Amino acid sequence: MIHKVLIANRGEIAVRIIRACRNMGIQSVAVYSREDEKSLHVQLADQRVCIGEGPAKYSYLDMDRIISAALIVEADAIHPGFGFLSENSTFVRKCKENGLIFIGPDADVIDRMGNKSAARKTMMDAGVPVVPGTKEPVYDAKVGLKLAREIGYPVMIKASSGGGGKGMRMAEREEDFEEQFNVAQRESANAFGDDTMYIERFIVNPRHVEIQIMADSHGNVVALGDRDCSVQRNHQKLIEESPSPAIDDATRARMNEYAILAAKTVGYTNAGTIEFIVGQQGEFFFMEMNTRIQVEHGVTEMVTGTDLIIEQIRVADGLELSFTQEEVKPRGHVIECRINAEIPALNFMPSPGVVQSIHLPAGNGVRVDTCLYSGYRIPSEYDSMIAKVIVHAPDRDAAIRKMRTALDEMVIIGVETNLDFQYQIMNHPIFCKGKADTGFIESFMKPSRRMEKASE
Repeated sequence: MIHKVLIANRGEIAVRIIRACRNMGIQSVAVYSREDEKSLHVQLADQRVCIGEGPAKYSYLDMDRIISAALIVEADAIHPGFGFLSENSTFVRKCKENGLIFIGPDADVIDRMGNKSAARKTMMDAGVPVVPGTKEPVYDAKVGLKLAREIGYPVMIKASSGGGGKGMRMAEREEDFEEQFNVAQRESANAFGDDTMYIERFIVNPRHVEIQIMADSHGNVVALGDRDCSVQRNHQKLIEESPSPAIDDATRARMNEYAILAAKTVGYTNAGTIEFIVGQQGEFFFMEMNTRIQVEHGVTEMVTGTDLIIEQIRVADGLELSFTQEEVKPRGHVIECRINAEIPALNFMPSPGVVQSIHLPAGNGVRVDTCLYSGYRIPSEYDSMIAKVIVHAPDRDAAIRKMRTALDEMVIIGVETNLDFQYQIMNHPIFCKGKADTGFIESFMKPSRRMEKASE
């Protein structure tokens, strides 16, 4: 049985995992960089271990220090959260070699599905619809150029180990291809230590819809419904909602079936997300699989009444899923807004600093996942996301109204945030009609005068 979990992460996801451990009667251990010494997750955990300096490569990405910390405090398991080492198969193997349970999928599955080009090939062989593109990895721009001609422009050049929009470039025409390929490849090598690329056709004005799955080691795989993540900026999600307004029930059912097929094909266990891209005519294609818990997992939790972090820990402990497919019944509509410490009017420039005062929204059907408190200093070394506001209501219109109220109520003084920008989106007619695609932000959203004044 798992009695103690070390959380190899920081910020709101570390706080989220600590709370799940408490609810299960499991002890939690926080690792932290010197920059994060006063972070909320450090204060909430039962034990805490400093593992290095502020930059992630000296702390949250240092496998040996994290594993040493787990062994020193006699932890049974490590939860990686999202980002950092969450999809690093080498880290998973190191955990196993040291007798530690990794709360996530097996290393071989991460290699197979975490690598985007390998995942495409696996899904093609399984019969899951995939965006037309390369089946084998691409390392050279000249080779890629020939393949792009066969696929047809515009094309997307993507890093096989990519995530968070890194290592991704579009080539609209042949003349642009080599430059865009080289830029994407360099970015991938710097961010992930991997220069493996793949190429796929660019679907014009698509929607981004993903299916959350949970699987245990007893052969049970359950799909927990869809999330629409189309509202993005530079491939970074800003808003997620469930159910997606872009698909009908028949399409939703088929996507769930393909998600389950994808998970079973690779013998997947624990939490994962099958991401699809949806065309203007309703056609959909497998895009990639995230072999970890997602930032937006709270959307699924609120619409299904489940706790995915607790489920992750149960599955890692060898237990069966606590629910069946028939018992998963999505109810109502959920919307999540990511709140970032940034200045939209200044090209979304990060805005680290001290939170002088904060007021969080509350009420029936309102949830805020955050690591903020008055006096907390938001560091510049890490991602700018500081909170997630999630609302649940009987239908989409009611959820939008509730989110407007929540955003209007939320106050963060001391740093600039994208609160006003998110409020703008909640009032934009294209979003309100459920028509926002992945190009919505770049095409229709501009920072308001109120934000421009606030940033002066």
